[in-house]
Amino acid sequence: METHIIERAKVWTQLPFDEQTRKEAQQLIDAGGKELIDAFYTDLDFGTGGLRGIMGCGTNRINKYTIGQATQGLANYLKKQFPYQSISVAIAHDTRNGSRQLSELTAEVLSANGIHVFLSESFRPTPWLSFTIRELGCLSGIVLTASHNPPEYNGYKVYWSDGGQLVPPHDKAVIQEVRAVRFEDIRFDKKPELIKLVGKEIDEKYVARIKGLSLNQAGKDRLKIVFTPLHGTSVELLPAALRASGFTNIQIVEKQKTPDGNFPTVKSPNPEEAEALSMALQMAQDEDADLIIGTDPDADRVGIGVKNLENQWILLNGNQTGAVLIWYILDQYKQAGRLRTNSFIAKSIVTTDLINEIARAYNVECMECLTGFKWIADFIRRFEGVKEFITGCEESYGYLVGDFVRDKDAIGSAVMIAEAAAWAKSQGSSFYKLLTDIWLKFGYYGEKLISITKKGKEGLEEIDRMMENLRRQPPKELGGEQVVRMLDYKSLKDTNTLTGDVTAIELPTSNVLQFYTQSGARITARPSGTEPKIKFYFSVKIPVHSYDDIPQAALTVEKKINSYMTSLGL
Repeated sequence: METHIIERAKVWTQLPFDEQTRKEAQQLIDAGGKELIDAFYTDLDFGTGGLRGIMGCGTNRINKYTIGQATQGLANYLKKQFPYQSISVAIAHDTRNGSRQLSELTAEVLSANGIHVFLSESFRPTPWLSFTIRELGCLSGIVLTASHNPPEYNGYKVYWSDGGQLVPPHDKAVIQEVRAVRFEDIRFDKKPELIKLVGKEIDEKYVARIKGLSLNQAGKDRLKIVFTPLHGTSVELLPAALRASGFTNIQIVEKQKTPDGNFPTVKSPNPEEAEALSMALQMAQDEDADLIIGTDPDADRVGIGVKNLENQWILLNGNQTGAVLIWYILDQYKQAGRLRTNSFIAKSIVTTDLINEIARAYNVECMECLTGFKWIADFIRRFEGVKEFITGCEESYGYLVGDFVRDKDAIGSAVMIAEAAAWAKSQGSSFYKLLTDIWLKFGYYGEKLISITKKGKEGLEEIDRMMENLRRQPPKELGGEQVVRMLDYKSLKDTNTLTGDVTAIELPTSNVLQFYTQSGARITARPSGTEPKIKFYFSVKIPVHSYDDIPQAALTVEKKINSYMTSLGL
């Protein structure tokens, strides 16, 4: 056992830590081993999604003191940034175990520092929090959530006055303030008069703005929707938004309707996982529905199921849903004469390039950013009043329509996905048929994501080694194809591996590597910023000329991706 880890843990057995925490720390020390190491070997840090970790005692855990430290650091930063202003902060939380208590604790620390707090009266979606910041003119916002992570996790996302998550310079500056806070510096002496509960009045305004996104009313009264909130925060607001927008046939998966931080009916409350939507699939088959909608616990991600050309239910991935959603919105904008020369959409660097092709077809700029929706929000903020943001997406089931929210929004985007499905049905088509039409025009794009989990200190070290090995000895061939281009977002170098020519990447630095093969396939390696995982993204394009070509194209893509995986030892 490393001595410094034991010394770090011993600090937690003394004041100012409360009796329960002191007891838990001593129990960890007495037990020793991996659990003690994982709890104390490092401090929780901000990633693409803020602070996130397993709940429990320790510097590397989510608890009263790590959340209090983060909040005290944020309070210190806000007071330095706005020394002569009355500061207000909005707070929301998801349905996870402990989220309500942690949100109240956060409100108490902020109020103790003289900051006004608007605290959600109960659980609310993450996009609601982003909307509330802007609606109430807050200078910052916080949501307590671990998104789609397993039940033992919780987290803490910080937002700025524009409603977007922290980006430079504020992100690093806040972290510096947080690291400077000693646990005895945390102010827990709340001022109740500075804390105000908010809820339904914001709900109504948020739903009204979502209703205002509508581009076409066709077919909404005939679309049959099956919806599951996966025990999360969308259980009230998404049906309300759908009804306000004209949808009348909405059935909720009853066993997944109850908010529950244990997520008892699923292995993982993640709509990216097919198992999470299995109950919704069964209900959709039984009810002969048209569309399945499933959201993660904090309602920033949405997964969907539709019928294919053979009338069989399938689940679409985030790239496929995003392509149809963006095509529908741009096409409706064009039909209504709303496209402007300064209009733009946005996507992350790991999202399908099919989005770029659709944007070019409508003569709309497609901006690309690093993974993390905060970067799309940053585009909106930077170009506000100069360029019009229409919509954006990430392959990880995150979409945003309009700019009154500045984070991915499963509520607003689900309503617009349903609208696209309703419009297609009114035209004698379907959501999936729209996707196949897009493939026929631009080519079949097939993608796959491989996530490898490496838990604990050793896991993070192994992930670091995997990335460094790829960086030091990049593959010359993948799947028998020559690698012709390598993009290193850490050094910000885009290298033509055939000529050796190097150009600069105009983005912030990030620990991401991308390789392009001679056939145009793209392979990306990226450690997750919110989970102990390394992710490999594969994207392949195959030309198709008829609907009959699509099944063979899918098989070809699968073979190609398998060959790339073999080359990487996956």
